[in-house]
Amino acid sequence: MIVNGGHADSGERDRTALGRPAILSRRSFLAGSAVGLGAIGLGSCATTDGILLAEATRTYGPMPDEKFPIPAADISKLDPKFYRRTVRYETKEAAGTIVVDPANFYVYRIEGDGNATRYGANVGRDGFLWHGDAYVGRKSEWATWTPPKEMIRRQPEAAKYARGMPGGLDNPLGARTLHLYQNGAYTLYTIYASSEPDTIGSGITSGCVGLLSQDMIHLYARTPVKTKVVVLPA
Repeated sequence: MIVNGGHADSGERDRTALGRPAILSRRSFLAGSAVGLGAIGLGSCATTDGILLAEATRTYGPMPDEKFPIPAADISKLDPKFYRRTVRYETKEAAGTIVVDPANFYVYRIEGDGNATRYGANVGRDGFLWHGDAYVGRKSEWATWTPPKEMIRRQPEAAKYARGMPGGLDNPLGARTLHLYQNGAYTLYTIYASSEPDTIGSGITSGCVGLLSQDMIHLYARTPVKTKVVVLPA
């Protein structure tokens, strides 16, 4: 059962670590590959920070082939601890399970053999945190976003999208969405794509969980419908 810490409208546990700017309305609504070391052979050297930065630049680069081309993320606004990476993660959950750790702003995809892919995330703000087990009931690419009635009451400016905001770069759900269900019913919670690197590592949403677009597309491609999702207590 999902335990809601407030209104529901809408750890660093591992041991081994390896955009277009959104318009104001998007944020306000949400608030309601190893690098080769060949250069060493040429007599130069590479620092760990340099390696991570080069890898992150590729990981979070532009995606021009998308329906709505996605620009490179401004990784200068992203704490390196939130870069996508493979980590050690001990769990009894089966491979493929998604584990959300809101206290530490991470999402894990369990890979098996004690490993997981770890993504940096934004999560629900105070009063909107929840925890429990769910599953991916459906998946959407460039989904239409419809603000819940509770959000419209809190933020009347969202009323113009009461019949839905078409998919696109400014849509709060972004390029990919995993819709979370329990017992056949939609919980109104999602794991969605964000184009705002400076929100990763913060609590800003109405209970949903956001990954950078490049990370969300990576996770989405590996996540079938019915995948188990475990949201840990914050």
